[in-house]
Formats: sequence, C-alpha cells, structure tokens
Amino acid sequence: MSLQQGIIIAWRCQGPCLSSEERIWLPSYLKRTKRMDWKLEGSAEQTESQELQEHELALDSPGEDGVSESFRLLQIDVGCEHWEQEALPTGSAAWCSKNVRRKQRHWEKIVAAKKSKRKQEKERRKAKRVENSGIYPQHSKRFLRSLIKERLLEAKHSGPRLCIDLSMTNHMSKKELSRLAGQIRRLYGSNKKAERPFWICLTGFTTDSPLYEECLRMNDGFSSYLLDITEEDCFSLFPLETLVYLTPDSEHALANVDVDKVYILGGLVDESIQKKVTLQKAQEHSVKTARLPIQEYMVKCQSGKNYHSEILTINQVFDILSTYFETQNWPEALKKGVCSRKGYVLQNSVE
Repeated sequence: MSLQQGIIIAWRCQGPCLSSEERIWLPSYLKRTKRMDWKLEGSAEQTESQELQEHELALDSPGEDGVSESFRLLQIDVGCEHWEQEALPTGSAAWCSKNVRRKQRHWEKIVAAKKSKRKQEKERRKAKRVENSGIYPQHSKRFLRSLIKERLLEAKHSGPRLCIDLSMTNHMSKKELSRLAGQIRRLYGSNKKAERPFWICLTGFTTDSPLYEECLRMNDGFSSYLLDITEEDCFSLFPLETLVYLTPDSEHALANVDVDKVYILGGLVDESIQKKVTLQKAQEHSVKTARLPIQEYMVKCQSGKNYHSEILTINQVFDILSTYFETQNWPEALKKGVCSRKGYVLQNSVE
C-alpha cells in the first residue's frame, strides 16, 4: 500500500475530527504524494525492466565452453524430466499391454545376443592374429613392416632361396593365369609371416606378359613386393649344382632343406594335367630333382571319390618347405600343406 492510499484511508476515517486548516492542507498534500508515487513507480518499473534485460542477456550469452546459459537450463529441465521418468515406481508401467512388454523383452534379448556375438568375434580375430602372425601384435604397423623388411633382406643374403619357374606360362589360359597369380600372392603372404623366410625369385617373368598384368590386377602392391623378378631362366641364373627342382614325378624324396641350395617350383597351372612336364625340363638341363616325402610319412585314405594326388599348388608346397625349415618336422609340415581332399593322411592318424 502506497503512502497516498494510507493518507486517504486515514482522512476518511478521521475526517470529522480534522480542523479547517487540516482540511485545506490535506488535498494539496495528497497531490504532491501522488506525483511522488508516480515517480517511484516509474523508477521501480525501469529498474525491473533493466534487471530483466540483464538476466536475458546472461541467459543468451555463451559461457566458457560456448554453450548459452538458457541451453544449460534447458538441459537441466530435460535431465530433471528424465530423472522423474526414471524415478517413477514400477507399478506405473502397468498400463502397457502384455504384448508390448513381450516384444520389448524379445528385442532386449536380440540386442544382448548381438553384443555377445560381436565380443566373441573380436576375441576370435585377436586370437587368430596372435596365432598366425608369429610376431608380437602390440607393436605398431610401422615397426612390423620394418621388421618384415629386415627379415626378408636378411634372407636374401643368408637364407634359402626359392625360384618360381614361370617360363611355361605361354600356353596357359586366362583362368589358369588368374589361379597362378593368386597362388603367388598367397605364397608371398606366407613368406612374410614366417620367422625364417625364404628369398623368392620369379624367373622367366617378363613385364609385358599376360601373367604380369594379371598379378598387377589381382595382387595389391605387387610392384613393391620384396622379391627378385627377372626375365632370365633359372638354369642360367644359378650354378646347376646348387639347383634342386621339386616335382611330384621325381624318384628321390626330399630329406632336408639346405640353405646352400636353390629350390625350384614349376609355376604351372595345367587343368589338363600333363604329366612329367617339370621332370622333363629338369632332366634336359641335368638338374637334380626331388619330391616331397608324402609317401614316406602319409598313407592313402579310403574315401567315396577314391581320389589320391600328390600334385600341390606352389603356395602349398612352399607352406610345407617353410614349416619344415622352422620345425625340422616332416609330419607337422606335411599336415599343414597336404589337405585331406588329396586323399592322404598322416600315418599316426590312421593308427
């Protein structure tokens, strides 16, 4: 209540008791107090409007992290609303139908199963990397690349050599060339993972041949492979007494892998199965031949197809040589390279 309202109430209550001078003086006084009340109300309204404007500016102005105060208050309101929803008693969800609750439980089971499956798959891939890499997986990729490069370059000077004779690819079809390019890729990948790698040389390999184009098309980074590529024939590139041509038609079983020898694999994918092609080529140049000791450590297994073959791809032969060079164990090496589809199993497994 303002001062003027109080005086008016007092005047009305005590009007008859006032003197004539007070009756004359009071109206003028009321006019002055009324003007004072207007000024006070105007200043109060101005002060209140200024405070509101300052408060709005404070809300709209961004803070230290670039978020306005009004947005913070909005987040607080949303958080409070979410908290109130979570704080509701369990009985408040009773309005949902049984069908809705059943679907919700079914969906939660599906999500939990997917999370569990992803976790198991991640652990399986991690275990597989540790098992197949042969190196410590905690190192960086740059360190691993440098380590692989160092091992391969060391094998070039002190390790065993493996030549892939590619001089017989002139009469191969495009499909056979594609299969051979894939075998070269797998062979090189296995050699990179080996703790004691071979130094690989592709002989009789011209850069304008269809096989070279197929290798570039199928094998990423083929031009940067750490191996030797030459157009020369393997028989003119190395001394003949150091060469051993590996062919399944040889009469002599390979007994050991010697670092002083150069082992030759015939780069031939022949779907027509022409026999003794590599053996005849080795005999023409008076080069020693050898076969993998499959007959000495493995036996034929009975199957519905009754199929038995000692002809392996070049990457399978290399896996056997590489495993034996590291383990000095022929049964373990043959088990890795000779699959059951070839019709051979280890003698111990039959017993």
